[in-house]
Amino acid sequence: MEKIDLSKYHNTLGRKHQWVRLAWSIVWGCLARPLPRSMGSGWKRMLLRLFGAKIDSTAVVYSSAKVYYPKNLVMGRYSCLASNVDCYNVASVILGDNVTVSQGAFLCTASHDVTEPLHPLITAPIVIEDAAWVAADAFVSMGVTIGEGAVVGARACVFKDVERWAIVGGNPAKFIKKRELKNE
Repeated sequence: MEKIDLSKYHNTLGRKHQWVRLAWSIVWGCLARPLPRSMGSGWKRMLLRLFGAKIDSTAVVYSSAKVYYPKNLVMGRYSCLASNVDCYNVASVILGDNVTVSQGAFLCTASHDVTEPLHPLITAPIVIEDAAWVAADAFVSMGVTIGEGAVVGARACVFKDVERWAIVGGNPAKFIKKRELKNE
C-alpha cells in the first residue's frame, strides 16, 4: 500500500485568486447578503458583474446564494440561483435561459484526483441548458451537462450528463421518465 503525505500538498489556485476571493467574500457579505431573498436583484447583478460575472439583466441571484468566483459564472435570461445555493465555480458554471437552481442545491466544479498521492485539484465546468431545473438540495458534479428542459429531482446526486427533457432522481441520479409539458 502506498503512503500518502499531504504535508506536501500545494493549492494550485494561487495567491491572486485568493485575494480576489477575499475581496468578493467581503463585498457580497456586506452589500448583498443582508438583503431579503430576491430583493435588490439589480444591485446584486451589478456586484457580480463588477467581479466578472456575465449575467443577464433578468437573472436573479438570491442574497443567501454563495458564488465562489463570479468571473466563472454565466447566467442567461430569467435564470435563477435560489436561496442557499452553493455555486462552487472554480471552473465555469453556465446557466442557459429560463434555468432554475432551487434552494440548497450544490453546483461543484472541482474535486481532487484520488489516484495521485497529493490529491491535486481537478476542475471541469458545469453547463445547465435552457429551461432545465435543478431541484432543492440536489448535487451536480464537475463536468456535467444538464440538457435542455431536464429536471434533476430534489436531493438527487448527478455525476453524469442528463439527457434533454429527462427527469432524473436518486443517488446516483437515474432516469425516471421523459419530461412532457402540458399544453396550455
